[in-house]
Amino acid sequence: MHDMGLDAYRFSISWSRIIPNGRGSVNPEGVQYYNNLIDELKKYGIEPHVTLLHFDLPQALEDEYSGLLSPKIVEDFTAYADVCFREFGDRVKYWITVNEPNIEPILGHDLGIFPPNHCSSSLASAYGLNCSKGNSSVEPYIAGHNLLLSHASAVSLYRKKYQPNQGGYIGITLLGIWYEPATRLPDDIAAANRALDFLVGWFVNPMMYGRYPSVMQKLVGSRLPSFKSEESAMLRGSFDFIGLNHYSLAFLRAATDNPDDDFRDWYTDMSVSFAFPQTKVTKIFVSEDPPVIPSTPWAMQRLLDYMRNKYGNPPVFIHENGYPEYNIDPATCGHEYYDELRANYIKDYIESMLLPIRNGSNVKGYFVWSFMDSFEVVTGYRSRYGLIGVDYSVENRTRYRRYSADWYSKFLKPSGFTIRYGDVNVE
Repeated sequence: MHDMGLDAYRFSISWSRIIPNGRGSVNPEGVQYYNNLIDELKKYGIEPHVTLLHFDLPQALEDEYSGLLSPKIVEDFTAYADVCFREFGDRVKYWITVNEPNIEPILGHDLGIFPPNHCSSSLASAYGLNCSKGNSSVEPYIAGHNLLLSHASAVSLYRKKYQPNQGGYIGITLLGIWYEPATRLPDDIAAANRALDFLVGWFVNPMMYGRYPSVMQKLVGSRLPSFKSEESAMLRGSFDFIGLNHYSLAFLRAATDNPDDDFRDWYTDMSVSFAFPQTKVTKIFVSEDPPVIPSTPWAMQRLLDYMRNKYGNPPVFIHENGYPEYNIDPATCGHEYYDELRANYIKDYIESMLLPIRNGSNVKGYFVWSFMDSFEVVTGYRSRYGLIGVDYSVENRTRYRRYSADWYSKFLKPSGFTIRYGDVNVE
């Protein structure tokens, strides 16, 4: 990282590594592990940006009280955050409470392809999902509600107990798919706006105004939890920044059919349809085929403009943006070192931020996903996002620099860059 010229590194702390049972005694070896990592980053002038919860709720809490479905999670998450602020906050200045809380409830408690694998029996039978229990019509909203309250509680604790002395910043990171209307018909434009309220507004609205978007209240009705007055007060303004993970967009049309009550869930509540052959959101996530991520940097421009225009221009970090490759085998092929598609993708998206910034967008930083190949939650080891490649076929997991790593390193230098690979110059 230091050789590449990186000045920030985003990583996640494992709750179970710090508090193995989710609550109670702290594991000193886990604390030491992260102390060592943070100290090494600071030694080389690299600023840690730390996520507290990243799809890895302790199993003990799931077993004890059904995890995100219980309000007990708020107290336990806050106690865990307290340990992290206390142990690491003297060196960590950027905290992210939860990564993508606007997609974890859908994948875990609606479609059932993330732990704890909950979904309605009707969805399980219709799409061949592996769910033993669940209710897709209510559980996603309950889980999202408890994540919002956990976030707000941790922020309140940080601001009262730690921020005055540590001087850091705290926020949350959302999945930021851009929803574009498939046509300029008013119904399709309304469908795209509705979907943005269901994806982004689901969490930003409570943090801005202490309430869910009105369209969610109308379409979800009594299945959508409500906030007590003190909870609304705690939620309002509960961020110093908002992180966005952006990779792609989806074209949407207004739904033309009335959903069966047996199939009510987050997707059908939006009353939209995807304007490509995979018309059901379920198929997008459970398909065996690798997802195709087109390069559409204008979509990130529109997402940043949306945050500025609709939500008063909050400070924003792009916390994830990157390009996957599939079925790479360093032992048998060499093209993966020259990953021109990834380098061009990153270049185009970085360049796309210039116009929103010139128009006043409050962008504070950008992170490539990812520094090196890792285990991806949906696709496992099949997809490689890393600037640094990892050979998983050998015991020592050999790492190697890809062209994109050299490109990015050159880009970060103020003198500009030209990299030559064979007979190809890329600037």
